[in-house]
Amino acid sequence: MVELTDHLKGILDTLPVKPGCYIMKNASGEVIYVGKAVNLRGRVRSYFQEHADHERKVLKLVSQIADLEWIVVGSELEALILEMNLIKKHRPRFNVRLKDDKRYPYIKVHLASDFPKVTVTRQMVNDGSRYFGPYTSVWAVHQTLDLLRRIFPYLTCDREITGLDARPCLYYDIKLCSGPCIGAIDRAGYNQLISDLCAFLDGRTDPIVSRLQREMNDAAESLNFEKAGLLRDQLQSIERVVEKQKVITS
Repeated sequence: MVELTDHLKGILDTLPVKPGCYIMKNASGEVIYVGKAVNLRGRVRSYFQEHADHERKVLKLVSQIADLEWIVVGSELEALILEMNLIKKHRPRFNVRLKDDKRYPYIKVHLASDFPKVTVTRQMVNDGSRYFGPYTSVWAVHQTLDLLRRIFPYLTCDREITGLDARPCLYYDIKLCSGPCIGAIDRAGYNQLISDLCAFLDGRTDPIVSRLQREMNDAAESLNFEKAGLLRDQLQSIERVVEKQKVITS
């Protein structure tokens, strides 16, 4: 393996044993690779082990690493979302295969529908939908959707949505659907929910939090305590995810 500089040795010695993302840079400061790990210390240090069985691509990557940064998050799921956003932002050269390979799963938001659904796909089609990804596994996608559905309870059934159904499905009762079928949320409200979900996946949470706080306060002042309680729960779910994330560098 490549001989480590004192700078890299110092960074490797201070890596935390926590989940997060790592950002590898070359001598010019260009981001060349972004990865995630349940254990940052173990994962990043494994790249530099002398007897590690690395493929040629990894050996080439390691030979170009001049600097490292990392971001610690609260869970493996948060690391998955963060990794996706960092790859989208920096487009590192050693992530190109992952980024372009359609075999990897994506989250698809069907924006062309009146009441958009959120699904998993391995193909990107020019049909008016938004795609988020790629993810390294279907498990990663479904873990992400499990989180998103609890914060933004989007539609998953195949009902024709009229808002006039007599009864909702079970998912509405367990707060995993916002109930457009019975008119519990109108089209405008549902589309705002989907817009918030997309913003969340883009990493833009501050505008969502500010708007929900205003709506919660307005509902409380209007004595609509049920709506205020729902908005409070949604806010707390978002903030629990966001507040855990902190940036740690060398």
